Amino acid sequence: MSKLSILLIATTALSACATTAPPAVKSPAIPETIPAAKPELGSFGFDVRGMDTSIKPGDDFYGYANGVWARNTVIPADKSNYGMFGALDDLSKKRTQDILDAEKSNPDSKIGRAYASYLDERAADAKGIAPITPWLNEVRALSSKAGYAALAAKADRMSISTPFASYVGQDDKNPETYIYTMFQGGIGMPERDYYLVKTERFEKLRILYLKHLENVLAIAGEKDAAARAKALFAFETEIAKVHWNKVDSSDATKTYNKTTIAALQQAAPGFDFQTFIRGLGVSTSDLLYAQPSAFKEISALIGKAPLGVLKDMLIVRSVDQYSDFLSEDIAKETFSFYGTALSGTPERQLRWKRGVDFVTSSMGEDVGKAYVARHFTPETKASIDELVKNVLAAMGRRIDGLAWMKPETKAKAKTKLANFKTKIGYPDRWKDYSALNIVADDAFGNAVRIAHFNHDDAISKLGQPIRRWEWGMTPMTVNAYANFGMNEIVFPAAILQPPFFDPKADPAVNYGGIGAVIGHEISHHFDDQGAKYDETGKLSDWWTPEDVKAFEAASKQLVAQYNAYEVLPGSKINGEFTLGENIGDLAGVTIAFDAYRASLGGKPAPVLDGTSGDQRFFLGWAQVWRRNYREANLAQRMTTDPHSPSTQRAWVVRNIDGWYDAFKPQPGEKLHLSPEKRVRIW
Repeated sequence: MSKLSILLIATTALSACATTAPPAVKSPAIPETIPAAKPELGSFGFDVRGMDTSIKPGDDFYGYANGVWARNTVIPADKSNYGMFGALDDLSKKRTQDILDAEKSNPDSKIGRAYASYLDERAADAKGIAPITPWLNEVRALSSKAGYAALAAKADRMSISTPFASYVGQDDKNPETYIYTMFQGGIGMPERDYYLVKTERFEKLRILYLKHLENVLAIAGEKDAAARAKALFAFETEIAKVHWNKVDSSDATKTYNKTTIAALQQAAPGFDFQTFIRGLGVSTSDLLYAQPSAFKEISALIGKAPLGVLKDMLIVRSVDQYSDFLSEDIAKETFSFYGTALSGTPERQLRWKRGVDFVTSSMGEDVGKAYVARHFTPETKASIDELVKNVLAAMGRRIDGLAWMKPETKAKAKTKLANFKTKIGYPDRWKDYSALNIVADDAFGNAVRIAHFNHDDAISKLGQPIRRWEWGMTPMTVNAYANFGMNEIVFPAAILQPPFFDPKADPAVNYGGIGAVIGHEISHHFDDQGAKYDETGKLSDWWTPEDVKAFEAASKQLVAQYNAYEVLPGSKINGEFTLGENIGDLAGVTIAFDAYRASLGGKPAPVLDGTSGDQRFFLGWAQVWRRNYREANLAQRMTTDPHSPSTQRAWVVRNIDGWYDAFKPQPGEKLHLSPEKRVRIW
């Protein structure tokens, strides 16, 4: 369904389904200043003090490279996990705060007005639930099911989730065209397993979620909140039963189902799709929908559901979606479930941090202009451009050397690689926010207007040329992604700094860090889903049946390897669900290692602090995955995150011959694999 493959899912939080593309650790108070990360990285870019050399690399390479860091690093109270990504995100937030603080005094600055409006906690508390009350009254006033679809469309335009979620994106089989795309929705917990799987953890979360539904209905001023919460929970449970599982919902082929509004209405009666879709401003007739059987069953459930339950769903989703723009007691209720119960985070972020997130997610490119001017140097851009070229060249050599891929497929793969678009740092063209109205003292109204602006901007793409200049992340984002339909890889400015990349650091550490990340994103275009898209970004079968068979055989080995990892007692990684990301890690390290070796030009790498170049490369890879998790967050990720946990991401080196040469792991050590058992894909 998704054509974006993202390096990291940083957090899992409540998010509306809008029409835009979509061990216990003590926690101290959050510091007001962020210490610079760079001095910790030693003389060549790696934090040697964070290693635990009492651990054999062959038993636990993550622990060997990061064990002391893991024991000594405390998760801040406002985070569900913390590591290198979190440290850089804190730094990015602090830099963005400096920009926004300077903009607050400028009456002509939209980002300044938006930030100032959010920071006014006293005003939010004084208003309480009043800002959202007119909308809640509109929901309450709905007197018949005949008007439900139109009201649901209004909710969707406000980024309030409904039983069907949607976005505007490229047509997978006609990538020069935008198309309206729908997928299953209707549940308030992250995934169907939260409703259906009978474990102690899920049973506890179901009790907490039911109480949350009751609390939100009571906050909204509804009577009989407990009984109504039970009815709503029962309705969501029935929806969860018909949802596709996460593996099938991640399959680009299974989720490509093109139809018309009329045909969808006939296939899934019970919900007025015509009124809903037209209410969103969609004037075209063709659309894609991801899970046909779920659409049919959810529509039937809507048809049978009492009107009151449908209205209560909208009330709860509305309050949760906008709770952060209402009084503190309301915001705390939403956070208590989605932040604390689901992820184990004890405290909300300080208000300035939440304000930074609000403005960044709303007008990120207006902030981004100032951010890159201050914090992204031409030296960094030139250096990373060169590294990207070297990694792309290494991927080309890898394709040439594949024994399992047919010559005709290799030629097409090389063409796809040659057509790659690489986006580094920031967009060549900035988004225009001139049509967005931001009012100085109206945080809630600003949030609604931003939702409408984003919705209308997305709908306006239909029938228009593809915006190849558009980015899916802001320059301040510590992440990276591959976009299959655009045949592109994207690296925002904020990730292009230590420990991922430093022009002054040892090249081995840079190649092991950002080089492997670049290789990861490149390889996504050739993984279990990305390989289904050709050099134009079109969903098509361009591999021979023999190639597919060979690739699937190697993939099954990797699935089995990750299936064996028990992360929490009784909870193992789902190797099939995480396959694409595990392939990305394996390929990324493999390709980047080749690129690093080639960059030496046949000369030996220097020995630094007793480490060889090859050792520093693999240590650089392990270092970027330093991360401590709260148990609740790790458990949640095991259900919802297509990425393996950080420890197991570091362990992917056990499949790479160069790691064995560098660290000499011995047979019998936990990570050691005999050569014939090492998974080799790229």
